Formats: sequence, structure tokens, C-alpha cells
Amino acid sequence: MELHTIKDAFDRVAKKQKLSCSKTLEVIDQVGQEIEQAMAKMQSTDTGAGCSDQKSILLELKTKLTEIAPMNQLEGSQRELNVGLVKYAKILEKYFNPDISKAYRNIDFDIHIVNQIIASHFYRQGLFDLGDCFVREANEQDATTLKSPFLEMYGILDAMRSRNLEPALNWASKRSERLLQDGSTLQLKLHQLQFVEMLQKGSRNEALKYARTYLAPFASVHKVEIQKLMACLLWAGRLDHSPYAEFLSPTHWERLAEELTQQFCSLLGQSYESPLSVAIAAGIQGLPTLLKLASVMAAKQQEWQAMKQLPVPVDLGREFQFHSIFVCPVLREQGTDENPPMLMPCGHVLSKQSIVKLSKSSTRPFKCPYCPLEASVGQCRQLHF
Repeated sequence: MELHTIKDAFDRVAKKQKLSCSKTLEVIDQVGQEIEQAMAKMQSTDTGAGCSDQKSILLELKTKLTEIAPMNQLEGSQRELNVGLVKYAKILEKYFNPDISKAYRNIDFDIHIVNQIIASHFYRQGLFDLGDCFVREANEQDATTLKSPFLEMYGILDAMRSRNLEPALNWASKRSERLLQDGSTLQLKLHQLQFVEMLQKGSRNEALKYARTYLAPFASVHKVEIQKLMACLLWAGRLDHSPYAEFLSPTHWERLAEELTQQFCSLLGQSYESPLSVAIAAGIQGLPTLLKLASVMAAKQQEWQAMKQLPVPVDLGREFQFHSIFVCPVLREQGTDENPPMLMPCGHVLSKQSIVKLSKSSTRPFKCPYCPLEASVGQCRQLHF
């Protein structure tokens, strides 16, 4: 992709810049050493001696500096750096087209929905002042309702950074049934951290009482985890010198904070990543391909925006693949509810419309396009991804 090309060009320029910098410092040090040595010789010369000795020292210094040729060395390294910078600038000009309007269709967006998406993005990132400012300037007072859930979430996360689990435990306790339905062990992990914190402070009896109250309900399903925690009771106050010191790792807090954020957003019916961030990141990856397509189609005097399907694939990273999709290898069209994927007896899959066409509107058996076996429409079964 074009972004990789730009990154490679940048890395080459950065490498040349480092080489040029190191070469410059090397030459400066070399010149400085020669000058310091000459000054030392001049200072050690007897004050009663004539000027001829000092002149000879200076002539010797001049000869050495001529041999070093600092200007030639600096010009050579700087010349290579300048060549790299010129090439990098040309690559940026080639791939960064300021007129990105060619890459999208003219769509009448609902401004109210767009404003809510932007406000929600600010709030879920914890930028509450910025979100409030945007809501006021956009005159979207209804968007303020999006703020309160994320205020609660960031209050919990701030408390966790201070090693205070009470807000998180209260939140998880109120939603324990829904967390269990989602298969989440968040509540157990919170109680586990609280138990370990008590042990590290040396409160063995308090930790045991806490385990009997809050960890016992999880024992039937998470027996191994509970057994390890119970063994930690023997090391109260010195858990960091025990075989279970791993429980004190800060990564547990970081992972738990991330998992709590995921579950919090999930229970709100929202994705973990900001939809606005995902849309912009996907657009950045697909933009070079769309701009190139627009320029090629413009040269052919064809209008690509009226097409139902793009003539070229827009490759996005796996982080943008949220759902499995099926593209019929015969019609080269993406499957839909009206045109679902169909499994043939031979194991190959075609779209329903392809099978109807091959069977002459379901009137006769047809041969699979990818193997010699024949099939009828009645033998095909719809696939569900």
C-alpha cells in the first residue's frame, strides 16, 4: 500500500539524517581535538622562546586541518541527505492529494446524527470539556445525555489508577447477571485483585473473611483460581517474595481496566473502539485506492460514483473486518439476504442467483463450475455465517 511506501521513504531519510548527524559530530570532535592539542603545545612553549615555534605549531595545525578537510566531509554527507529529502518530498506530493473530494460520493448526511457521533467520540475518550464545548456550539443539547455514562466509567477508571476498586466492584455487582450472561469473569477478577491487595497489606484475617464472602460463590466454576488465592494466605504481608508474586504485577490492573472498559461499552450497546476513530482510520487506508480509481476513471471519462460495486478491491487491515462476508466466485457480487450463499453437495459454494442461472431457473440439474459433479437446486442448502 502507499502508506508503506511513504513509511519506507521516511525511514530511509531518517537513517541518512542520523548518519549525517553522526558524521558531523565526528568531524567537529576531530577538528576540536586538533585545535586543543595545538593550544596545549603553544601554552607549554617557553614564554621566552621566539614566535617561530608558535608559527610552526599553527602551520602544523593548518596542515592537519587541510588533511581532515572538514568542509568536504560535511558537504558529502549533507549532499546525500538533501537528495533523500528531495525524493521524500516528491513521494509526499505524489501520494498526498489535497483534493480528497474525488474519493467520496455526495451524500446528504443527517447533521444531527453526525453531531451526536462526534460528541459521543469526545465523551468516550474522556474529553468532557471539549465535548461540552462542541455540544454548545453545535446547539445539540440532546447530546449531553451521552456524557453521563462515560463520566461514570472514567470515574471508575480513575479510582482504579489510585488502587481503589470500590467503584468498580459496586458497578460490577449491580450488573453481575448481565456479565455472567456475556460469559465475563470481570467480577471475579475484581474480587481477586481486592483480595490480593488485602494480603499485601498483611490483613490475613480480613482477606480470609473477604474470600468467604465474595470468592466462595465462584469456587464451583473457578476452582483452580480460588485454590491459588487461598495458598496466598500463607504469604500475607510478604506476597512479593512468594511463589505467587505474579499476582502483584501491574499488568493485572492494566488488563482489568481495559476489560472493564470493554464490558462497560458492551452493556451500553456500543463498541469498544470509537466508531468515529474506526471510520476515519478505515477511510485513511482506503483513500489512496479510491483516489487512484477516481483519476483512472476520470481519464476514461467514466463516472465511478454511479457504480453499485467498485471495480477494484479496497484492501483494509484485519482490524476492520468485523463480520464474515461471502462474495460469489461466479457473479463476483457480495452475498445479501436476497442472494445468500448456497452450499452444493460437492462442497463448493455459490450464490443463490448463480445457482438459479446455472439450473435455468431451477428447471434442470447443473454442473458445478469448479468440479465435474452435478447438482440440483433441491440439493443445495443455504449457508449462514
